Amino acid sequence: MNMFTMAVRNLGRNGRRTMLAATSVGLSIMLITVMNGMIGGFMGSIVRNFTKNDTGHVNITTEGYRERERFSPVTEAMDDSAAVIEALRGAPGLEKARFAERIRFGVLLSSDGGNKAALGIAGDPETERGLLMLDRSVLEGGRYLAGPGEAILGESLARDLGLGVGDTLKVLTQRADYGTGYKRFRVTGIFRTRVNTLDNAVFQIGLDDARELLALGEGAQQILVMLPDYRKADAAAEAIGTALAAAGIAGLSVRAWTGMGDFARFILMVDSIYVWMYLAVALLGAFIITNIMMMVVLERRKEIGILKSMGMTDGGVLSLFLAEGTLMGVMGSAIGAALGLCVNLVMGKVGWDMSAAMAGFTWPMDNVVYFTVSLPWTAALFLMGSGVSAAVSLLPSRSAALMNPIDAIRSA
Repeated sequence: MNMFTMAVRNLGRNGRRTMLAATSVGLSIMLITVMNGMIGGFMGSIVRNFTKNDTGHVNITTEGYRERERFSPVTEAMDDSAAVIEALRGAPGLEKARFAERIRFGVLLSSDGGNKAALGIAGDPETERGLLMLDRSVLEGGRYLAGPGEAILGESLARDLGLGVGDTLKVLTQRADYGTGYKRFRVTGIFRTRVNTLDNAVFQIGLDDARELLALGEGAQQILVMLPDYRKADAAAEAIGTALAAAGIAGLSVRAWTGMGDFARFILMVDSIYVWMYLAVALLGAFIITNIMMMVVLERRKEIGILKSMGMTDGGVLSLFLAEGTLMGVMGSAIGAALGLCVNLVMGKVGWDMSAAMAGFTWPMDNVVYFTVSLPWTAALFLMGSGVSAAVSLLPSRSAALMNPIDAIRSA
């Protein structure tokens, strides 16, 4: 009879105890799997909104703009942003990248309902359909930008100004030539994204309208580079730097989103911390296996002595008990991972509505969080549970292997 068969038979000798250990491990792995899906949804929402609203996966600006970035200075813009994009299209490592010219500027909005400071975001309307995607959030009765002189506003911003679809929005701001820019826009739509940073203070206009308002000519402050996988932003930033140097374009700052401020660093730090949390929860869930295996070793001292008297080596005894503990962990981890995956699949479709909890939340995050479903992560968590179970089984298994067979039989 081989070790695996013996281990399976021994687990069946006390089914309740085996199920208790497997259930403990299973609950911990299910909890970790659901936590991973939830946290993946949170982090994915934050990164997605942070990059598409603010930085892109890679951000290109002038050096002067980078130094004063938090002020969104319109005086620090690229003279011909389209020429920069043309130099990057099709460059090695950027074949599937998307590029967007973007202008951000602070303004004072005015209407018959009052005045309010706000943030203007301008870009090519067709490009922004796949980036900001505000066209998907325009409320019924309005529409997205379709021509010059049009604007769309966040729902809360429009309410504060007393504006509706068809009303006139007056924009007052500083131009790139240090003069005063003033322009009237017709409100064609009001959007509700459920991201408070957008709904409360943002309006969008077309790129040409912004250039006219700000006296920017053919320029833009930023070029946002969007990648199929945001995790490859650092490599893409290096490729962009190489392509710009080859084209003879100097004086530009290229940064991946991971290196843009404390917010990005915080996201990366939190992401790494959760891995250690997963391991701690797995250890707590598997710790019951140590207790059960210690009890098993004490109860089976006579059996251990007989097995060793019949010629089973210390290594054989160690392997037998280690296999028993590991099998309990494997069973529990498999069940827990499967149940956690099912929960994530459901929550990935239904979502978790946190609108009430996020009423005063200003981070770039969706109010409805959809859990992520990752088969590689589920498999990794199953292996984590199995590995931790094997690790915590090692001490009692070693205790059994080191028993003196004569003393074990006598003490039984």
